[in-house]
This record gives sequence, structure tokens and C-alpha cells, in this order.
Amino acid sequence: MIIASNFKTNYTRGAAKAFIKEIQSFISQTNSEQQVRIFAPFTALDHFDEVSNLKVGAQNFYPVQSGSYTGEIGFEQLEEFGIDTVLIGHSERRHILKESQNFIATKYDFAKAREVEIIYCIGEPAEIRVQGIDAVMSYLWEQFEGIEINYDKLIIAYEPVWAIGTGLTASLEDIEEVLTRLREKLCTPLLYGGSVKVDNIDAILHVKACDGVLVGTASWNEKAFCEMIRIADNVTK
Repeated sequence: MIIASNFKTNYTRGAAKAFIKEIQSFISQTNSEQQVRIFAPFTALDHFDEVSNLKVGAQNFYPVQSGSYTGEIGFEQLEEFGIDTVLIGHSERRHILKESQNFIATKYDFAKAREVEIIYCIGEPAEIRVQGIDAVMSYLWEQFEGIEINYDKLIIAYEPVWAIGTGLTASLEDIEEVLTRLREKLCTPLLYGGSVKVDNIDAILHVKACDGVLVGTASWNEKAFCEMIRIADNVTK
């Protein structure tokens, strides 16, 4: 399974290095087989000498190799640190930073052309959720406009917008229904994100169509994140 942490706008380079060192140590000591991903801020990127099943990725990028885009980070800067996994389409970039589907698709194509792993985020706001599952799925499929779903390094993260950072988690029935419907058209790994924490990760990972989690706030504590990895190691389906 894939156990991913999104640091968002948190952690300095020193703090991230200490965090990642502890996660590496835990993985090595326990021989964990989980695929672990940590998405750090640009200023915390470095060479971490990761164990083979841990990758440090980028939360964002501008779809250029390099150029005259003041304040942006291109792939040349990511390649310096060997970054080969990225987040695209996170709801905070869609709804807060106003990235359009067209721009998101452009970023996707750019990353795909460089053969990096992509965790592509989709999710619906509360006003769509209350309209029922058909409205939810229609909204989610619109977020695949311009996205090549057969890319072999694609991972989908379903994150209901109303559950991100709110403490609210979709019910297991809701998670299973959405992931099962996504599975009808997608053959890539499917993650769930949205107020995942130590107390509920076991139940979420037991959802049949769920291949892992993308965790925000609850993953920012080293011991808690290690416990999530440990729980994942004990899940059988």
C-alpha cells in the first residue's frame, strides 16, 4: 500500500530532515513493505539518501524546465534533488489558488513527459456531496478532463474537499462507494485522503478498493506517522 504525508506549508529544512531520518529508521528496523511518500515544501527539499520504499516528493511545480517565471519552481530545480514524485490537482490549489482544470492538465502532461510518479488529487465540495452519489461522480469525472488515465505511474487520491483539515471523515460506506465507482474505469492505485488519522486508518485501509492514504495534519508527528505505517503493515485483504 501507499502511505503518503503532505507537509503542506509546514516544516523547515532541518525539521524535515529530522522527520525523514526517523521515518527511514523505522522502515529499516521494521522491514516495512509500504510505499511511503513525503511531500515537503520546496525549501525543505534535499538529498536524504532514502530507503528504497520511501520517496520525498514535491507538492507543486510550474510546468517549465526553467525560464522567466518569477517566484515559481521549474523541473530543473526539482531534478537537482532527484525528485521523481509530485502532487497535482490538490483541492487547495484548485479552490484556494484557483488552478483551472486546463492548467492542471498542462502540469500533468509536463510531469508525465518526464516520467515521474504523479499523485493526482480529486474531490468534491460539500454542496456537491449533499446532491448524492451521482452528482459526486459526475463532478469527479470532470476533474479527469485532459488527464491520461492510462499513465503507468499514476496514483489517484480521492479527497473530499469538505473532509480536508476539518476533522470530518467520509463514512466507510461513502469511501467504498466512490472508490468502487472509480475502479470501474481506473486501473491505477486509489488512495483516500481527508482527516485520516491513527484512530481511523485501519478501517479505511480495509476498504476493498483502497490502496493507501494521503495524510495531512495527522502525519506531521513522526511517531503518529510511523504508527500509521505499522498499522498498514498489519492490514490484510
